[in-house]
Amino acid sequence: IKNVLRMGRIIKPGKVVLVLNGRNAGRKAVIVKSQEDGTGDRQYGHALVIGISRYPKKVTKSMGKKKQNKRSKIKPFVKVYNCNHLQPTRYQLDLPVDKELFNKNSIKDPAQKRKALSQVKTVLEDKYKTAKSRWFFQKLRI
Repeated sequence: IKNVLRMGRIIKPGKVVLVLNGRNAGRKAVIVKSQEDGTGDRQYGHALVIGISRYPKKVTKSMGKKKQNKRSKIKPFVKVYNCNHLQPTRYQLDLPVDKELFNKNSIKDPAQKRKALSQVKTVLEDKYKTAKSRWFFQKLRI
């Protein structure tokens, strides 16, 4: 009888990760779907992530409402990453996103990707304005 021990899944939906490689290296992201065993077209562990490409700027009380709203804008990204290029953190973030919009096939289609990005943008900005999970919305400083 062979006893097979398997490590627990670390990269699971809702986990905050740091992107290590590519255009968004050093940015924070949240996992939407993960395939740790790989699939036919991608035979390695990978995950669909939502992240922040451009972080919101600092806002102070002395600024007007218009300026505060302009500085609170977020530019998101949606991408499939190799799990080796993601560094999991101890944080979790619950993002209420439409699951039909977020699968690998819909992200390949430019029109659907734009739709998904606009939805993510509103979700992230709402989350930012509630002042929860402050760490996620700040630039990574080393």
